[in-house]
Amino acid sequence: MRTFLWIVTGLFILTACRPELKPGDIPPGMVAVPAGWFWMGQGDGPVSSRPQRKVYLDGYYIDRTEVTLAEFTRFIEAGGLPGSSWDAAQLQADPDLPVTGVLWDEAAAFCQWAGKRLPTEAEWEKAARGTSRRIYPWGSRWAKSRANTFESGIGGVVKVGSYPNGASPYDALDMVGNAAEWVADSFDSRYYTYAPDHNPSGPSIVTDHGLRGGSYASAIEYATVYFRDSSHSARPNPRVGMRCAQTMPLD
Repeated sequence: MRTFLWIVTGLFILTACRPELKPGDIPPGMVAVPAGWFWMGQGDGPVSSRPQRKVYLDGYYIDRTEVTLAEFTRFIEAGGLPGSSWDAAQLQADPDLPVTGVLWDEAAAFCQWAGKRLPTEAEWEKAARGTSRRIYPWGSRWAKSRANTFESGIGGVVKVGSYPNGASPYDALDMVGNAAEWVADSFDSRYYTYAPDHNPSGPSIVTDHGLRGGSYASAIEYATVYFRDSSHSARPNPRVGMRCAQTMPLD
């Protein structure tokens, strides 16, 4: 199998050549989100989440769970992140935990190595929310038993997929709580006021990058499908991980 060398913001990454997806195929470990309109944002939410509006996305796939330590270990062993500040001591932890403490560049490099990419903010939200105006992946009533947040009292990440009753309409797991997740977009608190309604990909000026979903340390109001956060990525954050996405081939 041939390999290719990619350069991602100073990181030299070997990535395997993978077979092309055919229409109808769902990559292993991912769920399908079909093309169509959905409600994005929240009319009475934080200013950065307003206004609520309808957005159209082309079809795509997204990881069913957050990227695990086991998956990230394979990336490291393949030569990923040479000279990185990532805390390799995590490799001694449970391999089914989500990888955390990953900077945005490192998350993007992992997804590219895996033949994927980081999801856009809009893709992340549709995967978490579906096409309705729900507040949480499972509906619009808070339920402590459906997500690992501050209210759970656990105080750290748990194995991915530990809350199957908190699944989104597309069967994506842990879309709120556990680890907060990087998205591809840069962050602008005013972006929803001028974003396009077809396949928005974030502001053109790169400043902070977006985070979605909240973490094990997030209170209820920050563990929603619409709450937007950001980080300048200067230091690893032990609450931050990621999941990857992939464009769905056209019929």
